Amino acid sequence: MLEVSKLKVAYGGINAVKGIDFAVEAGEMVTLIGANGAGKTTTLKALTGLARPAGGSVRYDGADITSLPVHARVALGMALVPEGRGVFPRLTVDENLDLGAYCRRDARAVRADHDRIYDLFPRLSERRAQAAGTLSGGEQQMLAIGRAMMSGPRLLLLDEPSMGLAPLMVLKIFETIRAIAAGGVTILLIEQNAKLALEVCDRGYVMESGEITLSGDAPALLANPRVRHAYLGE
Repeated sequence: MLEVSKLKVAYGGINAVKGIDFAVEAGEMVTLIGANGAGKTTTLKALTGLARPAGGSVRYDGADITSLPVHARVALGMALVPEGRGVFPRLTVDENLDLGAYCRRDARAVRADHDRIYDLFPRLSERRAQAAGTLSGGEQQMLAIGRAMMSGPRLLLLDEPSMGLAPLMVLKIFETIRAIAAGGVTILLIEQNAKLALEVCDRGYVMESGEITLSGDAPALLANPRVRHAYLGE
């Protein structure tokens, strides 16, 4: 579904992403792990069109989308849950979800998806008329995921969904991510909690200083001494 080849991203004279290659097959859950500053978020921005690559290509369903604008990628079935959630604080929960569907014209299906999001996150249903900025961090993360799902994605990109959340809320969020994947949505996950990410995903890539240094099946990476020392504190 997603094929990244020799991707480079630079900010001024700084090479944040240095010619990386990776792929995500349809139906997979794949994680990209690494320390702060490794280039993970920059990679997601390049995949979604929020950052312009300095080189390389991004292919989605076999088509080159490297130069495609952001909204066109959303229309093709890509959606991003950004780091820090990025909810619209003065708008209600309902209005935030409506904005997730801005590319869609199938009003009846949009209403049905609204109901599905509230089934997935009953807490949001209780707060549908509440301003998003007054929600807890966990509720805002639920809303960010729900808003992305309102676009009807086939590929969901998640950037640090556990950041700043209490342990019980982290478990709830990851249960939801697994449920979304079980529903047929392909997942690319960036997550600093490497153990949790590798436990829920099929495969993983390790990113260090703008380069992919390790890759493999998630259980193999979880057992790798280098990964355990660098990311699991062992």
